[in-house]
Amino acid sequence: MCAAQKKVQQVGDVLYGAHPIIECLKSGRRKILALYMTKPEPKGWERVKPYLNKQAPSIQYVSRDVLSRMAGCDDHMGILAFVTPFAYAVKPITPQEKQRILLLDGVQDVHNLGAIVRSAYCTNFDAVLVTKQCARIVAGVFKASAGLAEHMPIYLISSVAHTINELKNMGYTVYTTVADGGVDATTVSYQAPLCVVIGSEERGIEKKVRSLGTQVTLPQRDTSSYNASVAAGIFLFLTTFSK
Repeated sequence: MCAAQKKVQQVGDVLYGAHPIIECLKSGRRKILALYMTKPEPKGWERVKPYLNKQAPSIQYVSRDVLSRMAGCDDHMGILAFVTPFAYAVKPITPQEKQRILLLDGVQDVHNLGAIVRSAYCTNFDAVLVTKQCARIVAGVFKASAGLAEHMPIYLISSVAHTINELKNMGYTVYTTVADGGVDATTVSYQAPLCVVIGSEERGIEKKVRSLGTQVTLPQRDTSSYNASVAAGIFLFLTTFSK
């Protein structure tokens, strides 16, 4: 890797794939510092170009292998950007501004995390809260969210139980998702402002947290289980669009 690449890498985060870069440009929250592409230029470049302003960042052409090393994977579609660092949201949460909140209690996989954030955005959720036990907000999260994580306020919290109690004191109705033993999620009349709590892929929500809200369960075959991000998407859809 050349000296220029090392310098940019030290001061910015990586985004790869056309969609994350486009959504980064559309959101305006972060600045593109540099772009790297294969040559001939990838098809995604034609979709990225209209969103670049006159002060477009420098573009360097590198081999696909170099891009794969920079991205840490092969799923970069021939285009990668260094951008200013991601920052967690800090603006105070209020029921007036944020009617629907998603709280993730320890989701470990970056692809699951990104897919869940994507579903949250598509189902009109206003914020996502994550714990330190969740996967870090890295390039894979933005790729799995099709870049929509750039538009979603993401907060870092230290205590799930304390946060839930604070939200309840503000008037939020809390729904904790469980694999079994809860109310059938398809029969619930969801009341906003609300917070949906989703646990990790392996252990789900901590036992001490489950009782802090209305426990809801998705109906399923006894011998089967939903993928974590699929289950989250169904829960989020129900809380927004069910009658």
